[in-house]
Amino acid sequence: MRLEGPLPEFGIGDAVLTELEDVVIPNGTRMSESGFWGWITVGPSTVPVAASLAAMVASPQRYTVTAFNHLEELSLDWLAELCGLASVMKGVYSSGGSVANLVALGAARQWALEQHDIDASADGVRGAPAAIYCSREAHHTVLRAAGVLGLGRRSVRVIDTDDDQRMDVERLEAALRRDHADGVIPIAVVATAGTTNTGAIDHLRRCGELAQHYGAWYHVDGAYGLPGIVDSRVSSLYDGLELADSVIVDPHKWLGAPVGIAATFVRDRSILHRAFTQEPADYLEGSFGDSDDLRVSLDSMGVPYADFGVELSAPARGVVVWSLLRELGREGVKKRIEHDNDLARHAAKLAREHEHLDLLAEPTLSICCFRYVDDRVGDLNDLNAHVLRRLVQETQFLPSGTVVNGHFGLRPCFINFRSEIEHVEGLIEAVVRIGNELVAQAAK
Repeated sequence: MRLEGPLPEFGIGDAVLTELEDVVIPNGTRMSESGFWGWITVGPSTVPVAASLAAMVASPQRYTVTAFNHLEELSLDWLAELCGLASVMKGVYSSGGSVANLVALGAARQWALEQHDIDASADGVRGAPAAIYCSREAHHTVLRAAGVLGLGRRSVRVIDTDDDQRMDVERLEAALRRDHADGVIPIAVVATAGTTNTGAIDHLRRCGELAQHYGAWYHVDGAYGLPGIVDSRVSSLYDGLELADSVIVDPHKWLGAPVGIAATFVRDRSILHRAFTQEPADYLEGSFGDSDDLRVSLDSMGVPYADFGVELSAPARGVVVWSLLRELGREGVKKRIEHDNDLARHAAKLAREHEHLDLLAEPTLSICCFRYVDDRVGDLNDLNAHVLRRLVQETQFLPSGTVVNGHFGLRPCFINFRSEIEHVEGLIEAVVRIGNELVAQAAK
């Protein structure tokens, strides 16, 4: 390996750039290829990369009164508007959906326990029996957030889904009713607007109404799927979003920002301050003035994002989101979203029509789950696992695999702005060809 070796005694200077170009970059992830549909991230385009670089050079952190601090807030407002959130919803950026969910559920914990005269952030949970409710298809970071917040992963009530992979609201109501009778504090109901597995959207209005009825915070995880609201063909599925007390969305997913940017929105940002304040530090707050006479960037810390989440040191992420929305505008984002949803529907159509393909779930957004089938094969899960391995090793097509209703299949998630219809058709052809070859080999 050319990158192996001991710690160098003497540096090589700018020659490192050559090593980056010749060795490191060619052996990176293939995220910028037109057939990359595995993770819900994508190689960014020129504008957001330039914006990210500008922030590294001119404002390495989001604090103080600079253009970057201003764009942090402006971009959050633009992002909320794009995603159909009310103007009262204010946000904070973090590194990804994991932290964004943690911040939202930290706010939920603070608010819910305050209703019982418990200041969870200042005094701890005090052993109060509490629960969070989410579907079996919700992102696993909900469980991790419960653990980090001191509620415990076992406090999460995992609700089964219906035939369309949406949270079963009757089972949700039964769980809420049962816990209410047992004196359990309902911290939050978590609905998902676009699951990472199939893109399913929970019944947002019904989930929100149940949360309100039982006195729970209502959180909507839209890390992947929230931008889908701009597609009028599916916008009605987001009915009830206005009931949410908190919402998250990851610009580094469907909007194509570089990895490491998520946003948490809440109705009242003061709850975030109560939940996450780090308490004053003389070296920090004492460094800034307390008047409105702002002449240089260090006269004020700007918006106190450090007290709205779990990060003190944090890059200026807003300029990246601002640059994307400034580049594309609402219509440009809408065209991308619609195009990606079209690709998923085209893949579903081809799978539905082919004798050796089985559609595992009708696409809601830009995810299409399907598998190769053949009556002569007993273990289709194992066969499709081998199809996937050959796809990613031998072709330009890089979907992920997943399990839907017990069936292992292929899961391309079309958020790659470099992808076109011909790439989808190429994927289908490759799956059928590889599947046919594997079946033929097994028959020998």
